[in-house]
Amino acid sequence: MKIVLTGGNGMVGRNIRDHAMAGQHELIAPRSRELDLTDGPATEAYIARIKPDMIIHAAGRVGGIQANMAHPVEFLVENLDMGRNIVMAARTAGTARLINIGSSCMYPRAAPNPLEESAVLTGELEPTNEGYALAKVMTARLCDYVRQSNPGLAYKTLIPCNIFGIHDKFDPAVSHLLPAIIRKVDEAARTGAGSVEIWGSGEARREFMYASDLADGIWTAVERFEDLPGMMNMGVGHDHSINDYYAAVARVIGWQGSFTHDLSKPVGMKQKLVSVAAQRRFGWLPSTSLDEAIAQTYAHFRALPAAAQEKQQ
Repeated sequence: MKIVLTGGNGMVGRNIRDHAMAGQHELIAPRSRELDLTDGPATEAYIARIKPDMIIHAAGRVGGIQANMAHPVEFLVENLDMGRNIVMAARTAGTARLINIGSSCMYPRAAPNPLEESAVLTGELEPTNEGYALAKVMTARLCDYVRQSNPGLAYKTLIPCNIFGIHDKFDPAVSHLLPAIIRKVDEAARTGAGSVEIWGSGEARREFMYASDLADGIWTAVERFEDLPGMMNMGVGHDHSINDYYAAVARVIGWQGSFTHDLSKPVGMKQKLVSVAAQRRFGWLPSTSLDEAIAQTYAHFRALPAAAQEKQQ
């Protein structure tokens, strides 16, 4: 099957490309210089020329709380343009199948946990990443509208929980929680620092899945596309507190210092745990433990070239 993968050089995209099942298909992952997804006519022309059997839309501008708060316009507009353009290009070309990778940020901040797919659009979003979330909601709904209006076009959305792993970003200006923790604790271990600061009380709870596990889930969705519902969460089924994640990273790295808390910093939603009921019915679950995933991600970080590692710190 000929598959176009957007965002092939991002963390999720690179894990999709690295997966063993990638070799069973003609996987085309254009770089941004080959395909600017924010350019509607160019995106339409590209998809019309390639004529893929399926599109996996994993591209997007991503980042943690700091990045989202600093650049709300860019997070909204760029992700909005990318989602709209790729879905409409697929529709125009008659591409029969599309898997859109959403985000658990799509869920309302006050929605009860675990977050069920039906909760999307039932309440206010978390303000710290509202722009990104709005763009993701729009793309998911556009997929729904296309699927509902044309039975020959099956466009579906997967909503992963928080992801980390190989090929992650460790720069504190753009990183998500776990790679940021890995960088901070590694720096403390190397410099002999006795403490590491945690934003907030550390009591907020988050769910994290290893990126290679998500890639496995996405390839399973490709292979069993007909069984996939129109919208489905992908998660591990349990969460941990922020304090727990700091402790886990310290345990894996072997750092034995202490933690302090800056209660003036924003922390986002108190809990974000997705329901895996539909995922269980679909018949897939991740397999990598938290400590194993942290260890493999840390090994990747330490293996980065010195210049790249300095840039990430």
